[in-house]
Amino acid sequence: MPMDVLSTDLYGQALPFNLEAEQSVLGALLLDPHCIPEVMELIKPEYFHRTQHQDLYAVMVRMFTMGEAIDPITVLENVRKEKIFETPDEAKVYLARLADVVPSTFQDKVRDYAAIVQEKYYLRSLIAASRDVMDNAMDPQARASELLDLAEQRIYDIRQGRQSSSILPISKILVETYDHLQRISGEDRKDYLGLSTGYSDLDHMITGLNKSDFILIAARPAVGKTAFALNIASNVAKQSGKAVAIFSLEMSKEQLAQRLLSSEALVELQKLLTGSLTDDDWVKIARATQTLAASGIFVDDNAIVTVPEIKAKLRRIKNLGLVVIDYLQLMTSGRSIQNRVQEVSEITRNLKLMAKELNVPVITLSQLSRSIESRSEHKPMLSDLRESGSIEQDADIVMFLHREALYNEAESVNDAKCIVAKNRHGETGTISLYWDGQFTRYSSVAFGRSPD
Repeated sequence: MPMDVLSTDLYGQALPFNLEAEQSVLGALLLDPHCIPEVMELIKPEYFHRTQHQDLYAVMVRMFTMGEAIDPITVLENVRKEKIFETPDEAKVYLARLADVVPSTFQDKVRDYAAIVQEKYYLRSLIAASRDVMDNAMDPQARASELLDLAEQRIYDIRQGRQSSSILPISKILVETYDHLQRISGEDRKDYLGLSTGYSDLDHMITGLNKSDFILIAARPAVGKTAFALNIASNVAKQSGKAVAIFSLEMSKEQLAQRLLSSEALVELQKLLTGSLTDDDWVKIARATQTLAASGIFVDDNAIVTVPEIKAKLRRIKNLGLVVIDYLQLMTSGRSIQNRVQEVSEITRNLKLMAKELNVPVITLSQLSRSIESRSEHKPMLSDLRESGSIEQDADIVMFLHREALYNEAESVNDAKCIVAKNRHGETGTISLYWDGQFTRYSSVAFGRSPD
């Protein structure tokens, strides 16, 4: 009987697969379609090695999705329409064989059979990924850094495929929630709560920087959003002991280091830029250098970077606690998309997925449109987000920085507001901050929190 019996790769080496497991899964679904939801949690059509098995499983999944009755007769009819086998008789004989090969106790074992199919698929995927990396490495134009990123991404994609979640009864979810509440109420509660931004009023409102959160900080140019993000990054690195990764698409790593030193040492940034430093300044800088060097801050100033490239670099950092990206409008998707709004929407969606996959908060800075400047009321709104698309939808928290002194000379240059315009964890509102421009530093203002 003609079958797809290809079991070797292009190098003539045998590929791992288990014919009996594949046949047992399909036979079990033919005899008892109630098993389909359980099997669907573990495997997809491409997990089967044989082409006919892939097509057969796809047919049954489609019939299940459409609410059609599944039995040997109805499946045979669909298989004939799809021309999965060369002749209708061949299809009939093979379906009968599938039913015969199933052990008598398949109801209790079908998940085990599916797990074998899944395991063999991952092994074949690893072999394919390894071969792909080897082939690319043989290219005379190959670059080791790019190949390392490729290898990490391929392995990471395979690993992610194994982490499938399933629908759970509320009873189990409540038990897990109860355990979580106990942890955040116990002696080690700081290990489970969101990371502190260093601004107590802001922490109170957003419950800190929580794992898997995609956080947007937006402002008009010259307001100090990079400074604010660096202040938070420095606070997290020093207080939590976790690594903080900063991706700067606009400033060089030297410029970022100067800003961090100015804020930490309380030495005017202008002095650092011109080299006009006193002996006392050098003492402060030396102390600040020691503090920052001991913190787990990593900086990448590649001006052209995509989300997959960022993920590849982040996976190398141990004990990662926070990611900061400056800024959104300078990012590209790496694909040819003519509509910029669609491209930014794709980027924000991927950033949210990255935060979820890596289980760390991701802070991304964003520009605001010029419409603020044409209004009498200069307070930013969600509609002011540039190339908004799905930015507001994807972000868990949206914060605006605002300094009215940039528009009204009568206002104090030190008065600043952090406006929490969206917060999936609770309330929105406005936090009062103190802006110290000479040190590029934002500080808390006591009793500064007020509701919208």
